[in-house]
Amino acid sequence: MNEPENTLARPAGPGAEADPQDNRRQVLYWRLLARLFDPEEQASLESASLAVVEDIGLPPALLDPGASVDSVVQRHPELAAEFDGLMVPEPDADTDVDDTRDRQAEVRRAALVSKVLLNVFSTGTGAVSAGQLARWQSDAGWLERALGCTPGDLRGGRTGAGRGVGPTGTGGNGATPDLSRLIPQLGPELGALEGDLVKRMHLREVLADPALAARLTPSMSLIEQLLRDKNNLSGVALANAKSLIRRFVDEVAEVLRTQVEKATVGAIDRSVPPKRVFRNLDLDRTIWKNLTNYSPEEERLYVDRLYYRHTARKTTPQRLVVVVDQSGSMVDSMVNCTILASIFAGLPKVDVHLIAYDTQALDLTPWVHDPFETLLRTNLGGGTDGTVAMALAQPKIAEPRNTVVVWISDFYEWRGEPLYESMAALHRSGVKFIPVGSVTSSGRGSVNPWFRERFKDLGTPVLSGHIRKLVHELKTFLT
Repeated sequence: MNEPENTLARPAGPGAEADPQDNRRQVLYWRLLARLFDPEEQASLESASLAVVEDIGLPPALLDPGASVDSVVQRHPELAAEFDGLMVPEPDADTDVDDTRDRQAEVRRAALVSKVLLNVFSTGTGAVSAGQLARWQSDAGWLERALGCTPGDLRGGRTGAGRGVGPTGTGGNGATPDLSRLIPQLGPELGALEGDLVKRMHLREVLADPALAARLTPSMSLIEQLLRDKNNLSGVALANAKSLIRRFVDEVAEVLRTQVEKATVGAIDRSVPPKRVFRNLDLDRTIWKNLTNYSPEEERLYVDRLYYRHTARKTTPQRLVVVVDQSGSMVDSMVNCTILASIFAGLPKVDVHLIAYDTQALDLTPWVHDPFETLLRTNLGGGTDGTVAMALAQPKIAEPRNTVVVWISDFYEWRGEPLYESMAALHRSGVKFIPVGSVTSSGRGSVNPWFRERFKDLGTPVLSGHIRKLVHELKTFLT
């Protein structure tokens, strides 16, 4: 069997003897592969790996699939620093170094890498408890830290927190597998694993027990399940579900609010006279403009005129109509856009309306300032008929040139042609029409190619689904 490049030992040259450190590293990675593809342990690999781990001074708990990374680090705090950035390549590493200490370090990294990967990607089968889900989420956080990201970033799609991905595709001196190149693909995969664990969990029983519910970590997968099942919950279970939804909404809102605040600062409005107060005094300009009044004899500057900074921002009253497909494939979009709409609704002089639809449309505008209450009124699932949402949206457009319509959907519609014609009519009337394929944390999502081509021809191409792109697009219209 051929060895994967940069994963197992490098092939020795002709006549060269196998390096004992390479052999040790191979043992650890072969054990990892064996356990990933077959949960049954291979006795020879297990005993050999145990000997390696003990010989290099690492705790045997690293080989225990039932032990979380948290539990290992709690007993051995010095390992926390080694897990951080474990799979991030060193920028100027020499891949040809043949130093004994470096090869020993490779073996040590291999043992730590194997622990993180096995705990995250070997999820087993059958029912999952709240404790098991919490442990997996914690281990996934350690994988994100090993890749140079903040825990939650990969599953949330925020992949910009890495510590410098090198061009070689290797970690350290070339032997530790570098997954940093795969960060864009790893995020959705981790999200899918988390979603599968949530589905395998007896959620209603967990929610009915406050102690177990408190161990749940809010995630998009969990919120989706709670929103789908909320009508079947009551009493303590419903209260715990609402608490989890609110926690998640508050966490996401904090991130989105920061993005909106950065994006929606209007240009200075110089048509408005500056307010003549001390805090607006432009001292440098005042001195410069009055230098001709300087008296060398008296060594004194006489000021004829004070100059003030302009601080007024250009703000124009705008109407924002957000239409969100709440069918089963658009859960992430529904959550993100509900929160985003509430943030924009809190801005001065922005009139926000929110409509959700599947085969029926629901005007959520009365609750748009509270995303938690809005989400509780959604009904995820069902088919997709955008014409019913258009019937609610059109009467809200009083001044087309002062209105932006954001339509978020995968555009797999029952009545595609009539819906497209009404959208094209909005665009021709002067409405700023923004079709969005999805608004997910990862940016993944498919769009009906029929709609994609027609929007392109119309001059309003479908916006890629990352929420930061939507915030940036709205900035140009609302400021």
